[in-house]
Amino acid sequence: MTNGETKLLIPGLSGFYAAMTPVAEALLRVVVGAMFLMHVSAKFHAGAAATAANIFAKNGIEPALLIAEGIMALELVGGACLLVGLFTRFFAAAFAIEMLVAVILVNLPKGYAANAGGYEYVLMIGAVCFLLAIRGGGAWSIDRFLGKEL
Repeated sequence: MTNGETKLLIPGLSGFYAAMTPVAEALLRVVVGAMFLMHVSAKFHAGAAATAANIFAKNGIEPALLIAEGIMALELVGGACLLVGLFTRFFAAAFAIEMLVAVILVNLPKGYAANAGGYEYVLMIGAVCFLLAIRGGGAWSIDRFLGKEL
């Protein structure tokens, strides 16, 4: 045990935790990447103009069309990259910033509860993306295969 490391209540689990860390990192990254791909698919189905009007302009975020197109590109490319673990730190940081902006400009005035349009879900996804930006793609990522990360 190194300094600052906590002692396990059940020391026998240390091997399990060590073995499962790469699985947990990959699962988290893949789920978040897939979530952004599913999220952006609805925006593509509606179209950039409708997304701009219904999300960005409605919340006073301008230039709505330019921002909608940028966010759609980020969520499409970034979601795919998170899915495979390519440029993980960069895209996770970009998503964390996107979620922070969404919390502040869109969700915060609506309160906490996600079912009322509040910031509950967006804050959680932003925190997960922040963690991915700090931790990187993990052992099962293209970043690790390439041997280089941001």
